[in-house]
This record gives sequence, C-alpha cells and structure tokens, in this order.
Amino acid sequence: MEEYGQWDSTLTFIFAMIGVAIGLGNIWRFSYIVYSNGGGAFFIPYFFAIAIMGIPFLILEYGIGFSFKRSFTEIFKSINPKFEYISWILIFSISIVLIYYMVIISWDLFYLVKSFSFGWGSDTAAYFVHNVGGSENLSKIGNFFIPVGIGVIVSWFILWFISHRSIDKGIGLASKILIPAVFIIMAIIVIYALTLPGASIGIDALINPNWNLLSDINLWIVAFSQIIFSLGIGEALALTYATYLSDNKGLTDNVFFVVASNSSFEIFTAFGVFSILGYMSATSGTPLAQLVSEGTGLIFVVFPKIFSLMGVVGHILAPLFFLAVLFAGISSAFAFFEPIIGSISAKSNMSRKKLVTILSIIGCLCSLAFTCGISSYLVGIVDGFVNKFGILLLIAIQCIVFGWYYGAEKIVPVLNEKSRVKIGTIWTAIIKYILPIFLIIIWVIGIFDLFTNVSQFELMVDIGLIVIVLALSTIFYKMKSKEKTI
Repeated sequence: MEEYGQWDSTLTFIFAMIGVAIGLGNIWRFSYIVYSNGGGAFFIPYFFAIAIMGIPFLILEYGIGFSFKRSFTEIFKSINPKFEYISWILIFSISIVLIYYMVIISWDLFYLVKSFSFGWGSDTAAYFVHNVGGSENLSKIGNFFIPVGIGVIVSWFILWFISHRSIDKGIGLASKILIPAVFIIMAIIVIYALTLPGASIGIDALINPNWNLLSDINLWIVAFSQIIFSLGIGEALALTYATYLSDNKGLTDNVFFVVASNSSFEIFTAFGVFSILGYMSATSGTPLAQLVSEGTGLIFVVFPKIFSLMGVVGHILAPLFFLAVLFAGISSAFAFFEPIIGSISAKSNMSRKKLVTILSIIGCLCSLAFTCGISSYLVGIVDGFVNKFGILLLIAIQCIVFGWYYGAEKIVPVLNEKSRVKIGTIWTAIIKYILPIFLIIIWVIGIFDLFTNVSQFELMVDIGLIVIVLALSTIFYKMKSKEKTI
C-alpha cells in the first residue's frame, strides 16, 4: 500500500467512511422504506439490524483491513489460494455497481444544470422518460440520450481526477470537503422543509406505526437489507479504506461513530423528504400516498414538480438539493472504485495513475451503454441482480472465510488494543454463526424472487451478468501476478 499512501489522520478516514455510508440510498430510498414498512414500527427491526449485523460486520472489515494491509483479493489468497476466485467475483460485482452508479450520478448532474431554470417543465414524469431515463419499451433500446452521455463522461472525469491521486491528496481531501458540504446543504433543506405548510401531514404519514407488521418476517428482511444497502457492508469498501490506516486508534469506536452518523443523516433526511411531500399534498390536493415513491421516481419526478411549485424558493432549494445528491453520490463512488483499483493493481503491478486512467476509460464506455432508451429500466434490472444475487451471498461467504478459516478471534486483540468499546465472544458468535445463517436465508428468498418474478429480457440480462462476472473472475484468478520490480 506504500504507493497508494495512507490517510493523513484518523479524522480523514472517518470522513471517508461516512462518505461510503452516505450515498444515494440515504436520500432516495430510506424514507420510502420506512413509510411502506410499518412507519415508526420499522425502527425496531432497523436498529436491531444495526446492532446484530451493521456494527459487527463493519468491525470485522475494519479489523481485517487494518491487520492485513493488502488488497481484498490478496487477503483472500493469503488465507487460502483457492479463495482468491471468490474475491474476484465480489470485485467484479462491485464493478457492475460502479458502472450503473455513475449513470445515476450523471442523471443528477443533468438535473443540477436544469434546476436553475426548471428545465424539466410541468410534466416531470414525461420529461424523465423522454430525456433522461427512457422506459421499458425495448424498441427504444437503440436510442441514446446525448446530454446524459455527456454527464457520464463528466462524472467519470471527476472520479478519475480525484482517484488517480494518492489517498490523502485525492479521496481524503475530497471527503473532508464533500461530506461536511452534504450535511450542511441537507440541513438547510430539511430545516426549511419542516416549516412548510403541510409538513406535519408528511411526518405523521412517515412515522405512523403499524405494529402488526412486526410479526411479518419480510419486514425484518427489509430492515437487514436496508442496513446492507445503506452502510455498504460486505463490498470490500470499508475493508479497503481500513488498509490505509497507519494506526489502529479507536477502530471499534470509529465504527460506532460512522454508523451513528449514517443513521442520523438518513432519519433526518427522511423527515425532510416527507415534509416536502406533505407540502405538495396540502398545496396540490393530491393524496400523499400517490406522491410517495423511491429511487428515480422521487428524485427526478416528484421533487422537480415540488420545486417548481415553490417558485423563487424552489430556484434556491433545487440546485442545493441536486448538488447534495451529487456530492453524496461521488463520495460513495470513490469507495466502489477503490477495491477494484487495489486488487487489479496488486495483480498487475501497474502504477495507480495508469491503472485508474485505464479503468476510468473502460468504466466510462460501459456506463455509456446505460444511456440508451431503456436506461432506467436497465439500471433497475442490474441493481436488483447485484443486490439480490451477488452481495448478500458474498457477505455470508466473507463471514465464513474470515470467521472460520482465518479466525475472527485473531483480530480481537487488534480491535481492542486502542478502542474504548471492547468486543469478545458475543461479537465472534455473531460473525461465525448468526450472520451467515441469516444472510443465506435472505439470499435464498431473494433468488427465488429474482428468478420467478422477472420477464424474459430481465432473465437474459441476469444470466448475461452472471456469465460476465464468472468469466472475468476466472481470467484474473488464473492470471499470474507480476512481480514488483526494484
């Protein structure tokens, strides 16, 4: 890791880790999840999932990353050479996430430009379909959105510009600027949103508890899935960032701070989102249930319409909002990119600057394929595949590899050495027994849903992705590592 450098301080590492956690999902997914899964009752399984999975697995990633100080694939290889193949599967799964993630960032960049003049017009749903995300009409697959393509190129350039630098001067410096900026911007938006007429309508709808849902196993599965999605656990992101630490000061303590920051941000943001939705409902007479949506529907259809209704204030809030989404997205994109850079660099012995340049060009070309006439449909298919098929199973496998084959007990002294919060047998039991079993159950349910409730086209895309990931993993697994030259 000498070539990559190290974090210049523990504070920089914490900012970067908060950047891993705080991404697009906190802004456009969490509020919908709470609303549609029991309201206030959802917080019981939510905090339980944080305690039983979020915190324990992040502690594991911090400990493994700091202890080995090697790339993700090298760590697996050192535990057992055959395990390297598994690590490449995860690396290329992350690559797929980064490719479509950059497309979503380009959508936001497009809307950021349009936000100054409300260029999306009065019919925001039609505007998104015809100018940005397309539809599910496969006959439109040959059409491409040129402005979005330009946004993809700009987004990848930003990622390249920051990532090709050393850790402290690139990601570290950017994180210290972007993360506070995201918090400040969202604080301004949320505080103003809470003062809007009708805000209470949205907040009441958000937190109104449905206690009966607590007996529904699906509610608990959704809570665990949200923590995985929100904290980015098991994707080698935290593990890779931990390899750049020069001191293990407060490793376990840092986990609690990062998790608390992430949860505070997404809960705080959810109140703002539903305050704005409540305002829209009160002023337009549209039932709030018809306004609530997640993902692209919320960010690129509902919110632009609301900003347009706000008049002068909307011209201020809209650019701020899309700027916050951009900063949150870019900070997470760094994290997705880093495990890929580290693992391929370790295998090829290529310099960081050269490798980042090559990967950025390849990644940009792949992302451009998502700017076609079925862009949002394609992004949804790929996102569902990665989260339901890939990541869950790979997290469970990591619990087995690190917990059983390496031995979770080995990193306990490292984690406890300079931390106020100590861990022991309970943490070890969670990693070795509870998490693998629970995650495999969720994975089985997800796989059943994935392959029984999809169209023929979606199934073709899913199978194609499996073939691509396995083929690339096989190639890199069999590739001989190039020795470092002196």
